Amino acid sequence: MTDKAYFHLPGLFESYDLYSVFLPLYREHWEYFYDWCEIASVYGAPADCIWGGGGAGFGECEAEDVLALMNEYGISSRLTFSNSLLKPEHLTDRKCNALCELFAGSKGVQNGVIIYSDLLLEHIKNNYPDLYFVSSTTKVQTDFDEFLRSFNYGVINATFTKSDLVLTEEACTTVYEDAKANSEKLYNDNKIYGTYLLKADGQGNLYYKFTVNDCSLVTIDAKSGSIIKAHYWNGDYTYDK
Repeated sequence: MTDKAYFHLPGLFESYDLYSVFLPLYREHWEYFYDWCEIASVYGAPADCIWGGGGAGFGECEAEDVLALMNEYGISSRLTFSNSLLKPEHLTDRKCNALCELFAGSKGVQNGVIIYSDLLLEHIKNNYPDLYFVSSTTKVQTDFDEFLRSFNYGVINATFTKSDLVLTEEACTTVYEDAKANSEKLYNDNKIYGTYLLKADGQGNLYYKFTVNDCSLVTIDAKSGSIIKAHYWNGDYTYDK
């Protein structure tokens, strides 16, 4: 299978104890999990982190332990620095800069930062260029070209998505009709349901990625409305005897 759903999970610091138990299970018992999905990253910020976005932060684990755990399992860490009210005097915060230095200097998988503030974005780009940058879901993007220049990834909350793109209702209808025509290949085929994300690639192409009936993936060109690829799977495994 070539198409995969990549999950970005919360609780990088506050759920350290949970991940210490879950990740060994995730690696050692692959048969418990679908092969079409993987954990791409875990995000969060420790308590009392001034660059953080204001969400609940707690947990007594050390940042070094968090980083070591994620590196052991090849999972990217994303520091959630989505405070929208930062001022220049906040950029010198010792705790937050130390976190960036630690995670940027990791020899494992590349780590990143989820950001709202343009001021903070420039500071981290200039001082910790080994990190990658994710536009926060709280940040409204209005210039798609500028978004591509500034960020590696984004959780889209954007006004530019409303102008020249196919309406989500039309994309949903296209996927529904195609899934209906392939209903014999669907998991739980007595009804059709799903979720979608608007995504962008490195060339500036936008597309809707649908997960249909938990196990199937359909990708729609967000500008033309045509199906780029569809992979339907009923959830059954076959084993060689």
